[in-house]
Amino acid sequence: MEAVQSSVDMMWMMIGAILVFFMHAGFAMVETGFTRSKNTVNILMKNLLTLSIGAILYFIVGFALMFGTSAFGLIGTEGFALLGREDIGFFVFQAVFAATCATIISGAVAERMKLSSYLLLVVAMTGVIYPIVGHWVWGGGWLSQLGFIDFAGSSVVHLTGAVGALIAAWLIGPRIGKYSDQSVNVIPGHSIPLGALGVFILWLGWFGFNGASTLAADTTLVPVVIANTLLAASAAVLSTALHTKLRYKQMDASLTLNGALSGLVGITAGCANVSLIGSIIIGLIAGVIMTESIRFFDVKAKIDDPVGAISVHGIGGIWGTLAVGLFDTTNGLFYGGGVGILAIQIVGIAAIIAWTSITVGGSLMAIRLFSTLRVSKEEEKIGLDFAEHGTQAYELNDVFKGTAPRSEEFAQRLTKLGKSPQAG
Repeated sequence: MEAVQSSVDMMWMMIGAILVFFMHAGFAMVETGFTRSKNTVNILMKNLLTLSIGAILYFIVGFALMFGTSAFGLIGTEGFALLGREDIGFFVFQAVFAATCATIISGAVAERMKLSSYLLLVVAMTGVIYPIVGHWVWGGGWLSQLGFIDFAGSSVVHLTGAVGALIAAWLIGPRIGKYSDQSVNVIPGHSIPLGALGVFILWLGWFGFNGASTLAADTTLVPVVIANTLLAASAAVLSTALHTKLRYKQMDASLTLNGALSGLVGITAGCANVSLIGSIIIGLIAGVIMTESIRFFDVKAKIDDPVGAISVHGIGGIWGTLAVGLFDTTNGLFYGGGVGILAIQIVGIAAIIAWTSITVGGSLMAIRLFSTLRVSKEEEKIGLDFAEHGTQAYELNDVFKGTAPRSEEFAQRLTKLGKSPQAG
């Protein structure tokens, strides 16, 4: 029976790893849909390379830093390249998480960051920055010793990625044309259907992201985790749709799609610790604060985030981590447990923000010593597909087919330019 149980547990964790892997298709579709068509190939390449670099680097160094024998509760010290480790299944599950953290940055710097500079930042994130945060919380480090709770990664994965995205977007600056004088200009994405497909893929993958974080096919815990995941996301969709209808007189599609993701991020920390009703409340609040956060960063802070990654993963991650201190059914504030857990959660949030800000900022400054962080104005205007890859995602002759002759001539010139090795 023990052998059978072990096999079932491993199978469940591998199914979860595959679902989390599939989430990268969701990230790619969301980012592609919410940005302009001239950058589609670049975005697809970034997401593909992020996953591949993340897997290799996490194997070589990241897993050891995260789950090796702890040095002073700060960093792991053994198991590089899995030497001496036999838990390969656990490595696979954690590796796809590491890549997920890094790819959050991609959306926030979309359409203007130089590919090589972005990939160097991915190296820093997956090799060092994220694994050390993971060690603090999941590897027996100092935050776990304090009693910090993050079951599946609202702070470890999502907040870490979002802080990195915030620092990168701030240092790189907004896209050309986003801000003029005192006005904020909308730069619409080219395909809401692709964005919606990405959200549905991410929602599906999140059942593995949260559900398999049990690391065992626990017949009691797994259904609760998945139910909480479903209910929180659903509640966030409804609250976002209603909030945008009341605030803007129209039900905004892109914000509502992001609402689902904010609910998923919000429930990730406490999906094993809160009640079903608690998950609904967490989701309802997540949708509203995400919507207002996107407006704040876009209008007040003037930080250009094309896909809303900072708000979805950062503000949603902070809320989800704090919510554990409120809704934990054992020791949460609303269940008579006092402010103890809530205070520890605040300490953990502050530590993760400080560490990630310093290390990501330092990494970008180092990269800037020998390379630019963003492409030239000419390359940005023509599109990163041409500038970075010498190709395009769509055949523009097809796009303009049946329109005025002048449009067809314009499409032919762009198509020819896209096929030229010297394009951009």
